[in-house]
Amino acid sequence: MTDLNIIALVSVGTHPTSGRTRRAEQDARAVELGLRLVGERLQLVHAGNPEEEALRGYLGMGLEELTVLQQPPGADALPVLAEYLVNAGVQMVLTGSQAETGEGSGMLPYLLAERLGWPLVVGLAEVESVENGSALVLQALPRGQRRRLKVRLPFLASIDSAGPAPRQSAFGPARRGQLDAEEVVVVEDELFAQAQLQPARPRPKRLKVIHGKTAADRLKAATAKASGDGGQVLRDLTPEAGAEAIFKLLREEGVLR
Repeated sequence: MTDLNIIALVSVGTHPTSGRTRRAEQDARAVELGLRLVGERLQLVHAGNPEEEALRGYLGMGLEELTVLQQPPGADALPVLAEYLVNAGVQMVLTGSQAETGEGSGMLPYLLAERLGWPLVVGLAEVESVENGSALVLQALPRGQRRRLKVRLPFLASIDSAGPAPRQSAFGPARRGQLDAEEVVVVEDELFAQAQLQPARPRPKRLKVIHGKTAADRLKAATAKASGDGGQVLRDLTPEAGAEAIFKLLREEGVLR
């Protein structure tokens, strides 16, 4: 798969405790997956400020350059990214499922795939093989399950916490890497410009009656979710992957915070 042309879309993240800018966790997982597929041939693209030092956290993962489509705050990244990808001759685009700054709506992968007319794989965990214009991938499902899908190229995929853990960012390569700014046509995001932002408040979840003879049965019923139809579900997971999936579900159900 080393002959593939893969682009990872990255954004600026924030530390959940200090609020300082950093590489975004899910975007870093997308970069890690791309590095495992094509190594240093992976291309990084960001739409925003080329002077943002937090972007060097991605270069510290072992890449020499990062292309920045120069935009001011409040600009719409969707048309700029779509135009760039159309002209890039790319077969696979990887990105995090949700940004840590700005709107953070998680809609960019969906809107970008719709504009490009490409398939979208949500929750990509692994790319097993690529041949004859199609890729065989594993999609992460609730409760640690995996579904094998066959997707035609080119396609766009979003990566969440089920993706591979990112390697540490080394200081030396991060400083030596280049942030290459490209001038693009700026499109103002009118919806975001008129919106008012405020801190999000967690909403209380409605309790549901759980029936079961044992505590294990009640826990299983409380964390059960629909896994969708079609595809092949792989249930043979490593203990680490299973434990991570359980903790994720418990956090979603409000049991853990």
